[in-house]
Amino acid sequence: MTNTTAQIINRLGLHARAAALLVKLSNSFQSEIYMKHGGNSANTKNIMEVLMLAATQGSTVDISIDGSDEEKAMEAVLELIANKFNEAE
Repeated sequence: MTNTTAQIINRLGLHARAAALLVKLSNSFQSEIYMKHGGNSANTKNIMEVLMLAATQGSTVDISIDGSDEEKAMEAVLELIANKFNEAE
């Protein structure tokens, strides 16, 4: 199991488009990927759970990944967050 924290830095936070990108990315891995914020936990392969996190810009999220490709999955998730979910700001 791999765990880390990350800060959501894109202007709109985990809104619908960003959440959809995270879900699509998460579903490309076999590992189970979970994100926690504000006492809520979400399976990042489920868009409704991700949206319920209500992670706005500046929010810190805990990321836990468990599975055969967890290191690659963590790298990809952190890259997506660092790249501001590919949003032009």
